[in-house]
Amino acid sequence: MQVIETLAQGLKRELKVVIPAKDMEARMNERLAEVKDRVKINGFRPGKVPVAHLKKVYGKSIMADLVNEIVRDKPTEILSGRGEKSATQPEIAMTEDEAEADKILNAEADLEFTVAYEIIPAIELKDVSGIKVTREVVEIADEEVNEQILKIAESARSYESKKGKAANGDRVTIDYLGKVDGVAFDGGKDEDAELVLGSNRFIPGFEEQLVGLKAGDEKVITVTFPADYPAANLAGKEATFDITVKDVAAAQDIEINDELATKLGLESADKLKEIVRGQIESQYGNLTRQKVKRQILDQLDELYQFETPGRLVEAEFENIWRQINTDLQQAGKTFADEETTEEEARAEYRKLAERRVRLGLVLSEIGEKAGVQVSDDELQRSLFEQLRQFPGQEKQILDYFKNTPGAAASLRAPLFEEKVVDHLLGEISVTDKKVTKEELTADDEEGEGKAAKKAPAKKKATAKAEAAEGEEAAAPKKKAPAKKKAADDSAE
Repeated sequence: MQVIETLAQGLKRELKVVIPAKDMEARMNERLAEVKDRVKINGFRPGKVPVAHLKKVYGKSIMADLVNEIVRDKPTEILSGRGEKSATQPEIAMTEDEAEADKILNAEADLEFTVAYEIIPAIELKDVSGIKVTREVVEIADEEVNEQILKIAESARSYESKKGKAANGDRVTIDYLGKVDGVAFDGGKDEDAELVLGSNRFIPGFEEQLVGLKAGDEKVITVTFPADYPAANLAGKEATFDITVKDVAAAQDIEINDELATKLGLESADKLKEIVRGQIESQYGNLTRQKVKRQILDQLDELYQFETPGRLVEAEFENIWRQINTDLQQAGKTFADEETTEEEARAEYRKLAERRVRLGLVLSEIGEKAGVQVSDDELQRSLFEQLRQFPGQEKQILDYFKNTPGAAASLRAPLFEEKVVDHLLGEISVTDKKVTKEELTADDEEGEGKAAKKAPAKKKATAKAEAAEGEEAAAPKKKAPAKKKAADDSAE
């Protein structure tokens, strides 16, 4: 076998691989000898079929299998021998001439193919002891814990029927029927629906028109669905709702005690406070880690500058760009609305893609040299977390990870990255700084513009630099006065 390097430009490589016809024929004869005793051909006893006849019957088929095996396996072997790693799956090219291909299958011509790929650049690890980060820490006050408990307790709040007019904070029980152009629409009807006025659960203008009504009152109200309403058949439409008020109930005071804890499924108020405090600590801890990680990546970005594989950058850019355009479309905005142009945005996000790829390679090298491993148990827990987020779709998700090549890597990569960050935290200088929750949660425009990470692009991407490490923001959509039904067939 001959391996001839035909291109070595930057990170790009191209090799020409030649396997002489006589070697291919020798391999075919070895394979024929292996199957000789197993094949059954009319007119011949088992094991007595002449090799020449076997070659005539099975030669091309066996040679085709050999060609496929060589083209599949040899590139990896060759790159390993050269001490190179391909950034993506190498591109293999063979002759498309049918006559030439037939000669190869008949062992009358050498097998030739080319292997084109980009190498992962060699990365010389640098001393990270000079990296310094500030870890912002928030002290959680009892008042904040109690405030959060009161918000949670809203779901367990008691209401007592009252006489008189409904006010904000009261719970009304209503029957309603929604119509557009006088015609009732799917999902716009309900009976004995409970609604706390002022909760903003329903579309704008609905709840306000119920204030002042009493049990037994009937009223027709008019509202307009938001232009960005998920159900396209209702978006921007004016609708009327026939309302019958069946009960008005006043909210009872909430006290943080064992009785409240029991309603929430816990044994005591102390246990409730403990759990809520832990949840708040976890939320702030995530924000703290995001900011620390961003500082680490920013300083690694300054330490390491090297050429990145173009195919990896292009793939990362396409992921980002697809998400950017999806977000703009869903928001009904253009690049001009974001005070930029498509050309400027492309340049910005391509730089972001380059940074993500470069930092991903650096973190991978640091982790490999430090012996960072992701255990099967950790991978399993990550998969279970995926299943937990999509109830009812467990089988589809399991089938996807089982049958999709590389799917498991999408679980392993972020776990590996976080473990590398943990390793780095033990190597760098970390200074704790007490801050208020307002300081911790304050927007960090500069940091967002600079930050980037090598991670699946399933995450966010706002029309402005979608770059804050791990940060996501989601605003709950307003609900129409209908039970939880699909947006395409209801008022929700």
